[in-house]
Amino acid sequence: MAKKQHVIMSASDIERSLARISLQIIEKNEGVENIAIIGIHTGGVFLAQRLREIINKTENREVPFGTLDITLYRDDWSLASQNPLVKKTDINFQVEDYSVILVDDVLFTGRTIRAAFDAIMDFGRPKSIQLAVLVDRKCGRELPIQPNYSGTEVLENVNEHVNVHLKEKGGTDEVILASDF
Repeated sequence: MAKKQHVIMSASDIERSLARISLQIIEKNEGVENIAIIGIHTGGVFLAQRLREIINKTENREVPFGTLDITLYRDDWSLASQNPLVKKTDINFQVEDYSVILVDDVLFTGRTIRAAFDAIMDFGRPKSIQLAVLVDRKCGRELPIQPNYSGTEVLENVNEHVNVHLKEKGGTDEVILASDF
């Protein structure tokens, strides 16, 4: 079956969205004194690093940063593979002291984010958790989870897929909507 693809976010769209999200985070939190940024492996880590760079530059301050692997917290990990590929979680600050900005590339069913909540809680209870995503798929949500910040929203049908390509993963920055036809 052939696939139809079209770019829904270019490199400049992604850059502009991250700049906007960064400003929204600063505004909502009345500065950055009490925020920390945690990226979910893999795509969320790269986007979180970019957000942190923008915020650090804008506010002239270093925001705490961490990475989170949610593989063993997923409710479906045993269905996906008998030998899951576990990446490194690196959170070297006390989450209790911060409002955590959790970053991922795409929000779809909500299951990845639910797993991330569980993983973060193993480090303590943050003041709050705010969710930033590049793409909010809007359709297909299985859990009542919504982003605080999003780059774009996509209302696709069951035959469509969102593919985020980032330069850090050896590609070019773009988000592609692919559909079977």
